[in-house]
Amino acid sequence: MSQNLKSIFIDGEAGTTGLGIRDRLAAVPEVAVKSIAADKRKDPAARKDMMASVDLVVLCLPDDAARESVALADELGAGSPKIVDAATAHRVAPGWVYGFAELEPGHADRIANANRVSNPGCYPTGGIALLRPLVDAGLIAPDHPVAVNAVSGYSGGGKSMIEAYEAGTAPAFELYGLGLHHKHLPELQLYSRLTRRPIFVPSVGNFRQGMLVSIPLHLDLLPGKPKVADLHDALAARYAGSTYVSVVQGAEAGGKLEPEALNETNKLELRVFGDDALGQAVLIARLDNLGKGASGAAVQNIRLMLGLTEG
Repeated sequence: MSQNLKSIFIDGEAGTTGLGIRDRLAAVPEVAVKSIAADKRKDPAARKDMMASVDLVVLCLPDDAARESVALADELGAGSPKIVDAATAHRVAPGWVYGFAELEPGHADRIANANRVSNPGCYPTGGIALLRPLVDAGLIAPDHPVAVNAVSGYSGGGKSMIEAYEAGTAPAFELYGLGLHHKHLPELQLYSRLTRRPIFVPSVGNFRQGMLVSIPLHLDLLPGKPKVADLHDALAARYAGSTYVSVVQGAEAGGKLEPEALNETNKLELRVFGDDALGQAVLIARLDNLGKGASGAAVQNIRLMLGLTEG
């Protein structure tokens, strides 16, 4: 193995996100992915030894298991590897850097210099990308009553949901999280800089991957009563020059948007639709829930943390 290679261990590599990260890293010649024997994957000593031997660990685990892995890594002291946590466990935790590189100017540098990075959730990636620039620009008040609606492919729903859809026993479409306590809400609120808790209504459709996140707005309730173009321009200014995030005008044929167009990419498209005469607008984000919403973002963060060229 070349001494120039960076070594990575994916703790939980057999899951959907872990497999996606491994597949994407196969196209990164500067890294070598190390695996632990299948019968040792739950052995704390074996995992700790593996952590001590690599430059970076990616956690693709349930939240409690992710916290246990971080505790193991912390026991290594100065020999602890860098960590990207793809679970929910550390997304609003002190001492962790949120892994949405486009969050604000300079944030990619914070990720590059961090030892602990929490990979964002798929839904919050779209919601924060739309809301944060508008809050920062004063076009949406932090205490504005925000409602976020979203639909995702079933691949983000875990093993049982994937099996149900692939077996044809799941419904064509369903709302969920109707108790209003979805696990993505804390990061959505915090990194959008909202002081009022948003309402978030997720849903899943009968397609494997892809995502649309939409946020309706009444323009006359916003500070300064902005025009639709003002919202678009604020987003365009924030993401000007971005490799992965683009602000796009218009819909597709028939004035529609479908969720799968960015599948297998790390791209995120943002759009603003509206009518100034009606005083209404809708913000829409489109992404691959397994790409920019999971594995793609993780690899982007890994590149930054290991000082690799942008892919």
